[in-house]
Amino acid sequence: MKSLTRAEEQVMKVLWDLGQGLLMEIADAMPEPKVHKNTVATILKTLVDKQFVQIEVLGRIHRYHPLISREDYSKSSLVNLAKGYFEGSFSKVVSFLVEEKKLSIHEIEFLLKELKNKEEE
Repeated sequence: MKSLTRAEEQVMKVLWDLGQGLLMEIADAMPEPKVHKNTVATILKTLVDKQFVQIEVLGRIHRYHPLISREDYSKSSLVNLAKGYFEGSFSKVVSFLVEEKKLSIHEIEFLLKELKNKEEE
């Protein structure tokens, strides 16, 4: 899966939240500081070219629909992060998060319990 720029990700997050949207709806839902609707339109065109977004033509206006789910993009991004910075090792990712105090031992223990419970189901 292709990667997205920060601006493209912002537009995709809005579109994922909306489910679908017209240009003005998407532009209005963008976080502060608001970007001009022409900028949003340019980003949407790029997202269409990258095959992340589909256009539904409604006369003179377009409705935009995400083609990639937030979950699929998140999975791909996490895998690419692990490959690019942690030699593809998720255990190295977890170790890094613990060392950086972004994930505690207690949180890891809780996650392990949750995983064990799911295996038993």
